[in-house]
Amino acid sequence: MHTDQHPGTTLHDQMNQGVVAAPGAFNALVAKSIAQCGFKACYVSGGATSVAAGVPDVGILTLDHLTRVVREVCFGSGLPVIADADTGFGEEEMVRRTVLEYNHAGAAGLHLEDQVFPKRCGHLDGKALIPIEQAVSKIQWAAKASHDCSNGQFIICARTDAKGVEGFDAAIDRAKAYVQAGATMIFPEGLTTTEEFKDFADAMSELGDNRPYLLANMTEFGKTPMIPLKDFGDMGYSIVIYPVSTLRIAMGAIKRALTELQTIGTFEGQLENMQTRQELYDLVEYTPGTPWEM
Repeated sequence: MHTDQHPGTTLHDQMNQGVVAAPGAFNALVAKSIAQCGFKACYVSGGATSVAAGVPDVGILTLDHLTRVVREVCFGSGLPVIADADTGFGEEEMVRRTVLEYNHAGAAGLHLEDQVFPKRCGHLDGKALIPIEQAVSKIQWAAKASHDCSNGQFIICARTDAKGVEGFDAAIDRAKAYVQAGATMIFPEGLTTTEEFKDFADAMSELGDNRPYLLANMTEFGKTPMIPLKDFGDMGYSIVIYPVSTLRIAMGAIKRALTELQTIGTFEGQLENMQTRQELYDLVEYTPGTPWEM
């Protein structure tokens, strides 16, 4: 539901009440379905957006491309949206512009990662990090931009890939430095056990009143085991993203259906797996013969 309250404030309120699930939306129609199914937030993944555009997740899509998808997902869902900003599309000046553009597009916040460009998926090996001083500077610029465009309501989440590069303790050290730089949410990427997630949350609790909100990435076929949402909440995580899940499900179904068409020459056997015409119209709130109003 669209309100006058900044979506970052709405998401803060939700996270203060308990852990929030944010399924990934790679277009507005998926975003509408996420809202229709009762979720309170959604997520725009750089990985899902990239592969939906036919390119790998190495940070090569432009800021304008990602901003367009963010705007469509915000409009389609009416929900608070956390959006992937990869490495910020450049250095500090581009980080600032990214915050301003995403905020203007309607997002609740974004996350920035501390990898070098070209970045890699967080669950691949061979990643490399920028120096901590450079990452801190980017977060400082992002936090100032948030203050300038939204009085700080736009959420700045710092993602660190340090665990898979420099080790678990380095991830904690970087996260604490990013909080000091102005991040109000931390995203520890590539953790491999439930124990690591809990230990990381416990380490963030050492910050006391400065303890950040915590984001967990529940992606499939990666380094992280499948952990239920409730367990993340019990460990102290505020929001769990499911970045590529909807795209994987959709593409799996599309591949099976196309294989059947190629084999037998009809989609008739797939009808029960399809959204009906009426269900599609209901999702976009369209009644044939009646003027459609936004």
